Amino acid sequence: MSQDRLVTRPFALCAAANFFQALCFNLYLHLPGFLRRLGADEVVIGLLSGLTAVAAIAARPPVGRAMDSRGRRGVILVGGVLNTAVCSMYLSVSAIGPWLVGVRIVHGLAEAMLFSALFTLAADMVPASRRTEGLALFGVSGILPISLGGLLGDAILSRASYAALFATSSALAALSLLVSLPLRDRPRPAHQEADPSRGFNAAAAQRDLLPLWFMGSVFATALSAVFTFVTTFVLTTGIGSVGLFFSFYSGPAVFLRLFLGWLPERVGPKTVLFPALALLCAGLLELAGAARSRDVAIAGVLCGLGHGFTFPILSGLVVKRAREAERGAALSLFTALFDFGVLIGGPAFGAVIRAQGYPAAYSAAAGVVLVGAASFAAWDARVARQARARVESQAR
Repeated sequence: MSQDRLVTRPFALCAAANFFQALCFNLYLHLPGFLRRLGADEVVIGLLSGLTAVAAIAARPPVGRAMDSRGRRGVILVGGVLNTAVCSMYLSVSAIGPWLVGVRIVHGLAEAMLFSALFTLAADMVPASRRTEGLALFGVSGILPISLGGLLGDAILSRASYAALFATSSALAALSLLVSLPLRDRPRPAHQEADPSRGFNAAAAQRDLLPLWFMGSVFATALSAVFTFVTTFVLTTGIGSVGLFFSFYSGPAVFLRLFLGWLPERVGPKTVLFPALALLCAGLLELAGAARSRDVAIAGVLCGLGHGFTFPILSGLVVKRAREAERGAALSLFTALFDFGVLIGGPAFGAVIRAQGYPAAYSAAAGVVLVGAASFAAWDARVARQARARVESQAR
């Protein structure tokens, strides 16, 4: 029995565009080090990260509506131009002040457009029968740059300045824009014309999507403790390096997606989801107790294994449950959850670090995952029971 083909030329181009923009974005894993040179502490760093997240969240409703009404390609191209411009603007930042605030806001807008539109276009291209596997495979183009961004940033900063880092990010943004030029929207199915989008708010309030918005927020908030503060953790403690952690983070995640991406659809997505969340929790606890470079590497492996399955499973469930005409709105909101996580987690974990230190912050992040997963399991099961009861009632 033949399977629907996953890798096509348009899919590969979309993945390549996403790879270059993600590599550009992940060079900014080193931004906290630059901000510390300008005099920022962990709370200010968290607030500046949160500012970018606010801009990205605010952009999501119009971005989602634009994708569903006018297509994904236009959003990708405008986002690519904006991203190339804003990465160049970092070269002119010399102090913590209004100009930096403006740059961070524009960066959030560009990130919102590219993250949402490239991911949604990829979801359009993936066969429904292999959706989670296809999204996991596409996700390699986003997670591999986590490692490469850390390593490339380490290499640049060991030989040159932050100006070289920002110039490199601008070049990568331009390359992503160039690769995205041949991308085209998928033809809209005839049945979608008869069942038009109800709008962003209706997709956001859809009952069976609410538990997914909650779990995505929990996942993103926990990840903010890693992505916002691993750099300052390494600089403060002298344990490991940014490149070391993210190399061990992305390697296992890429392996899972390349060779075991079929597993969630074979055994059931939630059967795989909860062990993945347990691994993420274990990785955060390992980071909380890290005393040597080996501990940082082990934490990276565990967190990467957790991330490797959690993101494609949650996104696949969103695509499955959302109306096809509202896919852009639903995935725009789903990707916004990761900015929401930074907005909440950045300042909150920064405050914990200031008061109690890094071990307390990473332990708190593990607790967020544990409590959130238990709450999601109960909520999603209740929603499923209510849906079955409604179907049975209508059948009588």
